[in-house]
Amino acid sequence: MAPVRTVCVYCGSGFGKDPAFTRAARDLGAALAEAGIGLVYGGGNVGLMGTVAQAVIDGGGHVTGIIPDFLKSRERMLDSIQETIVVGDMHTRKRLMFERSDAFIALPGGIGTLEELVEQMTWAQLGRHAKPILLVSTNGFWTPLLTLIDHMLGHGFIRAGLELNYLVAENVADVIPMLREAVAGAKTSPEADAFVAGRL
Repeated sequence: MAPVRTVCVYCGSGFGKDPAFTRAARDLGAALAEAGIGLVYGGGNVGLMGTVAQAVIDGGGHVTGIIPDFLKSRERMLDSIQETIVVGDMHTRKRLMFERSDAFIALPGGIGTLEELVEQMTWAQLGRHAKPILLVSTNGFWTPLLTLIDHMLGHGFIRAGLELNYLVAENVADVIPMLREAVAGAKTSPEADAFVAGRL
């Protein structure tokens, strides 16, 4: 599998109540810039989204923001990023974010963050891609979701051969080493390669 050159980060358009979430977003952006890994994100200048993007920019890194037209005013586009793509709908946004990214990271966030994360988990579960998916569980933020996944597994709704493949990091410092290790050991199927190339 190709090395990680760009990472899609899903996260909240708010800051949440724990200041540790903002620190994690800032530290992740700085780490991506230092590693020479580009950021792909939702294009906004608010909350954790704006924090991680600004940290990448401040570190000299490259940022691509992809935002639907109807969210331009609500999420206030970040004008200082190098590339902004305005699309017509959420489906196009998510598809472009997928196509332009070599891995996916979920910081704390709300329903939108959860929906984007679970979609990538589903596509991977169905063999549509083998890109790493990593949850940054700052102060245990993602623990309830991981408990729910175990609950689904225990009740037989995640069957043998359809196990979810994801990584969990409690500390931002572990994120990039974990992604690189995952990519180094990843194997893809012809179907997944075709999906990534847009042929399926």
